Amino acid sequence: MSGVAASTATRAEFVDNSVDEVPAFPQQRRGSRSVPTGSAAEKCSEDPLRLGRGMRLQLLAAIRALLADESLVGLGDAARLAAVVLYAKSRAPEGRKGDLQSYIWGAELGRWLGMSESTVHHDVLPVLRSSDALHTRVVTNDEGHPVGLDCLVMPLWRAHQAGGAVHPLALNKAELAVLLRLIEALFGPGWAPEDKEPTPPGLLAGRTGKGAATDRLGLLLMVLNTQASGWLQLCGGSVRKKEGRGAATLSRLLGCSPSGARKVLARLTEAGVVARQRRAIATRMNGRGRVMLLPVARAYGRVLAPVEPVSGSGPVFSQRPDGAVGVLAPGQDAGALGISGVCGAEAAMEAGNWERPDGAEFHADHASVVTSVFSPRLSGGFSGEGRGGEGRRPERVCVREDQAVGDEDASAEPASPVAEVGPLRGAKPGKSAVDEQGGQRAAGTKAGGWLKAVAGGKTRQQGRVDLPEDLDLRVALGPVAWLWAGLNRWQQDQVAKAVNAELERLKDLLMQPEGAPRLLADRLTDRLEETGGEARVSSPFGWITRRGLVQRPACSDVRCDDGIRLDTGGDCANCGNVIHIRRARRVRIAADIDRELPGLGVAERRQVLEERLREHAAVEAEDFTWRREQARAEQVRRDEARAAARERGERERQEAAAADAERQALACEDCGQQRSAGLCEACGYRRRTEAAIAEAGLVAATWAADLDDAADVAAVAAHVRATLEADIETTHQQFLELMEPGELEANPIAAASVLAFNALQVVQQALPEYRSSALGRLGGTPEADAEARRAYKTEQNRRWFRANPNGADAVAAATKAADAARERTAEYLLATRLEQLRKRTVARTETVAPAPWSARLTELATRPLDGDQAGAAIA
Repeated sequence: MSGVAASTATRAEFVDNSVDEVPAFPQQRRGSRSVPTGSAAEKCSEDPLRLGRGMRLQLLAAIRALLADESLVGLGDAARLAAVVLYAKSRAPEGRKGDLQSYIWGAELGRWLGMSESTVHHDVLPVLRSSDALHTRVVTNDEGHPVGLDCLVMPLWRAHQAGGAVHPLALNKAELAVLLRLIEALFGPGWAPEDKEPTPPGLLAGRTGKGAATDRLGLLLMVLNTQASGWLQLCGGSVRKKEGRGAATLSRLLGCSPSGARKVLARLTEAGVVARQRRAIATRMNGRGRVMLLPVARAYGRVLAPVEPVSGSGPVFSQRPDGAVGVLAPGQDAGALGISGVCGAEAAMEAGNWERPDGAEFHADHASVVTSVFSPRLSGGFSGEGRGGEGRRPERVCVREDQAVGDEDASAEPASPVAEVGPLRGAKPGKSAVDEQGGQRAAGTKAGGWLKAVAGGKTRQQGRVDLPEDLDLRVALGPVAWLWAGLNRWQQDQVAKAVNAELERLKDLLMQPEGAPRLLADRLTDRLEETGGEARVSSPFGWITRRGLVQRPACSDVRCDDGIRLDTGGDCANCGNVIHIRRARRVRIAADIDRELPGLGVAERRQVLEERLREHAAVEAEDFTWRREQARAEQVRRDEARAAARERGERERQEAAAADAERQALACEDCGQQRSAGLCEACGYRRRTEAAIAEAGLVAATWAADLDDAADVAAVAAHVRATLEADIETTHQQFLELMEPGELEANPIAAASVLAFNALQVVQQALPEYRSSALGRLGGTPEADAEARRAYKTEQNRRWFRANPNGADAVAAATKAADAARERTAEYLLATRLEQLRKRTVARTETVAPAPWSARLTELATRPLDGDQAGAAIA
């Protein structure tokens, strides 16, 4: 580490956020992901900008998930770009080597961001730390001098904690390497190592100062949203003509205003990495504006001729050429269906982008001639498009303005030009501002959709272009984003419900429920590969609901899907068993035929084998049907048993509730208080207090009285009772002194409960003291002394003390054993004597005759009556 780097780390005043250890996370993925292998890897090694569609979408999902994290929302572009760079340089958890951390120093990070070291230390790193987007730890050398930073991007850490390998941020080592090579090629600072080949600087390495981080982040996002042709996938919907569709697309990517994105786009155009162009159409007018990423196009060898950029940053106005035909006919290359938006199909923009020129005038209304009706879809959006190439009158006014998907002259741009360039036939819809976050919509439609023309002059609402906001739905529907954009609003709602239902079912089957969205996305990807791609799907709604989302078990296991276990991602063992059983059966039947009919020819043997296999299959089908009926009957029996158990449980609950209500209505057995459940609170405390006093008397009598003398035991118990009653009385007096005058008389029932509870607390606190005293006295009895001496000698005679039985260690161990034996003996004597005293007390209680009613009535007559009883007595 050079002195400059050391001083850099010293001046940074880095904060140690106690990121000491980062646990590794398992990398479990179903199937293979878009990691360059074989020839693809060789191509990627030639040019980092040559990314396959799967890899590009995967890196785009990771970057979007990172920038959408709550810790990065609202931060500046410099802080967000720093998070992207540190994320790309993170070490993936491959075995024990990766720990999700990255190593860098302040000056080096400034070179990546295009700003000074001081700006990084004061404006970038503190902001990331304060929002909990980055944890750092200073790295020191052997002498204690700081030499750099270990950085941990917290969104990546939380992604591994929550979603594991199925989270979009959880890229493996190869994928992170591809991302790092990409940003090195775009804006890497470049290196010149002594013993290695130099790494050239990126395209924007020389762009520094104000706005450098914004330009670099915008270029990265545009590259990841650019297909192999080099044309940026533009957003759909209505945009302001002042900024243009390219600026609106970049504003969505960066999360800034369209005017700010227009400035960024102008700087990138001046830097030579972006070219803007309006595509010429067959009428020699300028069509829809497009944006080309020149590095991507050159990487794929698509830039065959110089691209003429649009002059100026505002809209380009053109007039109808003099030589134009009487009608505006579509171009010859219009035929592919495209999709506008950030996540569209790869070949969508290749087909062409058509729109009415800004300066073109509208034609007059044509006569309505009813002819054949096509499935409508908006196309070019100007009046004369419906006439074709011969210049004749149109078959119908909107025949060419609402081409069906799949027609030969279908437009390659499905976004409605009505919402982009202006009204049709003099209509004046209100201007619509660009929705920078949640998508765009044409005037007069609901959020997320636009009106689509249909036959007969009616309209229906087109569905949202973007995927749903829910992260699980976005991950699951990612492979069919192009099909999703072709659905209407009702179909999209039905697909969302079906996907949610399938995700809930998969979460019940998986050991890690968070992997359900990625698993469903893999299933849709496999189904698309079987079909031949999204372009081969003629009915998107039917294909998604009836083929793409449907699980196809190859055996009876509910976790099987096309022979793959949903929970493990490996081959289904049950399917292997089924195949093995079928092969073994075929071999066994063939052996039986060879043994029974040895002289058969090849054709006759094959016919007999097929017949026996069919017979065996019929028997198995009959057996399966019988077992299924038995299972249904058993299921019905179990359902009936569950229903009976529920009824029985409900009946028992009702009976228990009725018994509890009846019990709650009983009066107190001791004081007669109404609705006390047989015993009021105060009387319950009194009973527990009396039992505790009796227990304390018995504990004291175990060592202070002669157990055979009942009078002696009674005298000890009476002494204990008197002592405790005196303590109770003292506590009562202290409590009464704390109360305000007349407070107890206001609620006598509550006052009685409080006094009874205080008495119980006094006795419960004294009871452990009586027990401890009894154990101490019983520990000095001859029985305890004899047991202690035996334990002492036994410990001295152990084999490890025989050499020196009177040594310090031997005496200490023997003393400890003797004390333990004494305590055990005291506890045993206490328990034995208490049991003896309790039996005698119970015997005396049973022999005592109950008091006559005359004595009991005299006692009851002195008790005060409560309100209910007094009213009943007066009545």
